[in-house]
Amino acid sequence: MKKTENAAWRFFASVKLALVTLLVLASTSIIGTIIPQNKPPEFYIEAFGPRLAMFLQIIDVPNMYNSWWFISLLLLFSNNLIICTIDRLPNVWQMVVMNNLDTDPERLEKMPHRQVFQSRGDTAALAEVAAGLLTKNGWQSQTENKPAGALLFSQKNAWSRLGVYAVHLSILLIFAGAIIGSLFGFKANVMIPEGSATDSVYETGTGKILPLGFIVQCNDFQVSYYTDGGTPKEFRSDLTIKDDAARKTFNRRIIVNDPLDYKGITFYQSSYQPLQGFSISITNKTSNATQVFSIPVGKKIGWDGTPIEFGIANQRVRSRMGDVDLLQIWFSDGEGEPSLFVMNNDSTTSITRPSATYELKASQIYATGLQVAKDPGVWVVYAGCTLMLIGLYVAFFLSHRRIWVNIVREEETDRCRILLCGVSNKNKIAFEKEFTALVECFTNESTLQNA
Repeated sequence: MKKTENAAWRFFASVKLALVTLLVLASTSIIGTIIPQNKPPEFYIEAFGPRLAMFLQIIDVPNMYNSWWFISLLLLFSNNLIICTIDRLPNVWQMVVMNNLDTDPERLEKMPHRQVFQSRGDTAALAEVAAGLLTKNGWQSQTENKPAGALLFSQKNAWSRLGVYAVHLSILLIFAGAIIGSLFGFKANVMIPEGSATDSVYETGTGKILPLGFIVQCNDFQVSYYTDGGTPKEFRSDLTIKDDAARKTFNRRIIVNDPLDYKGITFYQSSYQPLQGFSISITNKTSNATQVFSIPVGKKIGWDGTPIEFGIANQRVRSRMGDVDLLQIWFSDGEGEPSLFVMNNDSTTSITRPSATYELKASQIYATGLQVAKDPGVWVVYAGCTLMLIGLYVAFFLSHRRIWVNIVREEETDRCRILLCGVSNKNKIAFEKEFTALVECFTNESTLQNA
């Protein structure tokens, strides 16, 4: 049975199937964009109510792009593209590689763009003249001697007929990249307090622990604010990657839209969380001894081996997130009355005591919030997008243009009839202008006369 007589083949080769599948994919993608993905079940119950939330879970809308039915739609559309290509490409390829010098002269007479000239010259000499005129106008021609004369042919952008199939291939590459990313990649998040490290992250939606294979440490976190003092302007993390297996360690500072990439895993600066603790650095300016402490609000601690004791008596919170801008510090070195003073968060102040001067630096401890993504199919997607742009440009802006010059000696008049004709598969208005310019060039040739 021929494939054109096979009902299943005709179904999968149908353009209507492609349009319907595309419409369904577009509609469901809108739903997946409107309804947040990979949220905890409690989120959907609160947002849509218990019954609708249960229905959404049953049809896997919260994880729509990985659901069986959405992937089935992608596979159906992919099969449709593949079979459409197999069904139509052979004929198109034949148009690209065909020998146009074997074109039937009767077909040339029916070309949509044609002009006839006459001349008393020899057919071989006239063929050379015609070839020169074509070359002058940017048409590199081929010549073949015929029993009655000669036939010249020239074409431009024959391969432009393949542009639509480049688009088909690009779509398949994008789908393949998305499936690779879905099967072998992940999206996760993690909160790392300053001075802490982790070798795993938590998968978005499920909370599953995913090992990284190396250690990520947050050395420092900084946040800056707009002049109103309450709105964060920029936050950045100083990270260290420690990979014992590769014997590799390096530091990198990241900010929003400037992530860290390592071994195909990307770390994005996404959020932060102020913790209920402060890092206090005390330096004795007389002895140059320095010690760093971690202390919560309302607790008094001492510097071992010294009479120094200090604590954070109070704080002023300036944002709903818990950012602190002012601290009230209590400080004593065992001599005289203790010092009680106010200082800005993330600042340094000097404390003058009877026997020494101290420099104290206080900064709130933060945890940096990182979004972590691994997508091994992203380069396949990029390649598909690039190929799609090229294919769309070729398909919409380039056309397959063909020119013939058929020179035939007419025995009864002892003259040569010269037929200049051509055709374009697209952009026919532009080709008409190009053909008109070519006709004018032939008309200006002294050895040729309009018939």
